[in-house]
Amino acid sequence: MQFELNEQEQSVRDMVREFAKGRIEADKMKYDESKEFPKHLIQEMGDLGLLGIIFPESYGGSNMSYVEYSLILEEISAVDPSMGLTVAAHNSLGTNHIYTFGSEEQRQKYVTHLTSGKSLAAWALTEPDGGSDAISVKTTAKRDGKEWVLNGSKTFITNPNYSDYHVVMARTNPDTGKKGISAFVLETGMKGFKVGKPFNKLGMRASDTAELFFEDCRVPAGNMLGKEGEGYFDAMSILDGGRISIASMCLGIARGAYEHAVRYSQERSAFGKKIHEFQAIKIKLANMATEIDAARLLVH
Repeated sequence: MQFELNEQEQSVRDMVREFAKGRIEADKMKYDESKEFPKHLIQEMGDLGLLGIIFPESYGGSNMSYVEYSLILEEISAVDPSMGLTVAAHNSLGTNHIYTFGSEEQRQKYVTHLTSGKSLAAWALTEPDGGSDAISVKTTAKRDGKEWVLNGSKTFITNPNYSDYHVVMARTNPDTGKKGISAFVLETGMKGFKVGKPFNKLGMRASDTAELFFEDCRVPAGNMLGKEGEGYFDAMSILDGGRISIASMCLGIARGAYEHAVRYSQERSAFGKKIHEFQAIKIKLANMATEIDAARLLVH
């Protein structure tokens, strides 16, 4: 079994590490304290191919592997988990749902726009009364001629204030359980669709997280993603890929914490010497490094 990264993977890792250190690290505390999302980085990430990581070049993507995707999220999250979450939600949830289950026309219209850096994508499943439990979706979509009329709300949605397109799960049939949910692409500015103010979160405060509200929001029938009634199953499939993203982010957070601990141990003095010289501290750092390496093998 090959445990070392190949040349391409090393190149991607080094490129993203340089970007994270050079463009994110210096201002990360400012953005966290102000709850301000650094929107100027969206186009920069698009130019680097970070907003189309796992998608084919024919749709403006970078056509990278999931190992490369994991490396990217680890490197960004090691510097700032807020930006790691932004990239993860855009790629593996919002854009990936459109690419995986959308028609060719929808792919050309939406995916090529999203991979370019012109906008982020949002993915809306969670509601005030239910998280990833898609069966409990209460947002409704009722057919009216060539349109669907949506009513309801979503909460804890990532990227909505900086997204042109939002993938929304809604109940199209109240009587069929799992088979009564469908997915739609909503476009920012649609009448009856409103994005709330960002939440004041405990952590990852630079990541845009807000509520969505639908009040008689009319969506063209052509904006349905996939087949009617299959939204639940499609969402579960998308969440599987999303879990790789979360694991990669957590790996980056752990590595960032470890690197901070190492630096502190080299700077802090006690009893006449740097604390990293004490065996008890060395053991703690060694255990941290071992667990991070083991976690990376599990993720990759």
